[in-house]
Amino acid sequence: MFTQQAQFDDGSHVGLHDATALTIAQSQAVLHRCAIINPCDRPADPALVDIWGAHRCLRDHILPWRRIGGAVVILTHKPEIFQQQAPALTLRYGPIRMAITTEQHLFRAISESHVAALTERAENRVPDAISSRTWNARLMLIMSVLVVLGTLVLFAMSPLTGFVVLSFWAVITLATNTLLKAAAAIVGVFSRPTDADHLPIAAENLPVFTILIPLYKEKEIAAHLLERVKLIDYPRDRLDVCLVMEADDETTRASLGLTNLPSWIRPIAVPKGTLKTKPRALNYALDFARGTLVGVYDAEDAPAPDQLRKVARHFANRGEKVACLQGVLDYYNAPVNWLTRCFTLEYAGWFRVVLPGLERLGLVVPLGGTTLFFRRHVLEKLGAWDAHNVTEDADLGVRLARRGYRTELIATTTQEEANGRFWPWVKQRSRWLKGYAITYGVHMRDPAKLYRDLGARRFWGFQILFAGTLSQFVLAPVLWSFWVMPFGFSHPMGHYLQGWVLISVVAMFIFSELTNMFVLALGVTKAEKMWLIKWIPTMHFYFPMAALAAYKGFYELTFKPFYWDKTTHGVLLPNKGAGKATGSPARQASDG
Repeated sequence: MFTQQAQFDDGSHVGLHDATALTIAQSQAVLHRCAIINPCDRPADPALVDIWGAHRCLRDHILPWRRIGGAVVILTHKPEIFQQQAPALTLRYGPIRMAITTEQHLFRAISESHVAALTERAENRVPDAISSRTWNARLMLIMSVLVVLGTLVLFAMSPLTGFVVLSFWAVITLATNTLLKAAAAIVGVFSRPTDADHLPIAAENLPVFTILIPLYKEKEIAAHLLERVKLIDYPRDRLDVCLVMEADDETTRASLGLTNLPSWIRPIAVPKGTLKTKPRALNYALDFARGTLVGVYDAEDAPAPDQLRKVARHFANRGEKVACLQGVLDYYNAPVNWLTRCFTLEYAGWFRVVLPGLERLGLVVPLGGTTLFFRRHVLEKLGAWDAHNVTEDADLGVRLARRGYRTELIATTTQEEANGRFWPWVKQRSRWLKGYAITYGVHMRDPAKLYRDLGARRFWGFQILFAGTLSQFVLAPVLWSFWVMPFGFSHPMGHYLQGWVLISVVAMFIFSELTNMFVLALGVTKAEKMWLIKWIPTMHFYFPMAALAAYKGFYELTFKPFYWDKTTHGVLLPNKGAGKATGSPARQASDG
């Protein structure tokens, strides 16, 4: 038996197939008494492909090749799909005949001949009305200038009035955010992310699962990534792992080019376009996916080995309205430094307490960017990801809710690499907050329609979660100013904070602090990382960094709204830390 090598466009080898697709194709050609054709050597008629649509050809695994002898020859590597599509193909093309090719040749031929159409589709899958690509940076600049000038005029005319207005809004948003967090904690205090309580699915009944892993300049992470992916416990003939990289990313290509990939792992090169973002890359790769279920991992992820089996079982035992599952994110390098400890604390509270609480309250669940799993047909129905939104995950969570679909948290954990350096942390957080602001602005273009789509409870929850969170970070210095009062310093609000008003504000501040501490403590308890509880008081020095990130993000809203501030991975891996940061991430994921 001979083997076939998968190649990049430049011919560099990336892997070996144990059983060659060419051998299978030859057997199919003999069985069905038809020709075997390589469309890379003998290109298809582009006009015939356009009739069906390049993306539909990829989805249906067919390639209308050429019209010969009065019939259109349809290439496929799955004769059973040709038989299913034959009536529709006949209606569109007239007489048809089947010929055999390999999947690699079919995908490559379509991607090379229709690169412009597929690239344009990747950037514009979401309708204009709910996409951030129509974000008007010029209008944002004008509005920002007007807001700043208006604020300055207000403070010039009456500094006290200006400070009272800002303080009132800061206190109101703090109160509503705290109440929402408290409600989420209460309903989730005895809960864990749901896991369908059903018998395992037999291997032969498991669906084909496509995992998309976007990569960009990942020199440090490539070897670790492949080790972790290979630990996934899922039948290899039903697993489709796509390493999604930019066509001009020589760093990642060179790193993976030295590695032999098994047949179930394949690279997908995303052509150059008008922008370079993670959601654009995911959109492009989605058309090449084989699976009915689609998952997303980041380059540094170490998923639990049984994760995909749990996800497949959960989807199988939930109705179609459950279209998305969100796994729990945790960090394998928490002990490396103070910042990684705080990052782990924050995410423990968010993924193990707040998000499960939001789900149980029936509110919008803003998704994380990784360990996400979708029913593919629903994802495509929604237009997949917004290629221009730098927090495409949160936006997709809102769009799922608007269309009546549900997101559930599932009891499976993926270990990640916490960002443990100050400025990279600020850049990463500024991108998230910028995306939150864009997401809020896009969905509030028509508040009345958003209200009808979400209903009253989810609409107001959306307001608190997005507008409230952004307000809290921007106005954080206003809230900090209140802490001078206990030390005897005067405060512009001192005149108004008398009697029951003062008691109410102080009580609210205390309640907010206790709620935050409770959520964090409950989160790390559920994560079985009790040793982190002693670091909770230091979070008072952690969250102020987000205010700096918010200002950076709002600046970029005006001047570069689609700029993707890349986070470098593989910098603070566990073996570079100390203390408890030992062992490989993959092993820690397996153990945890």
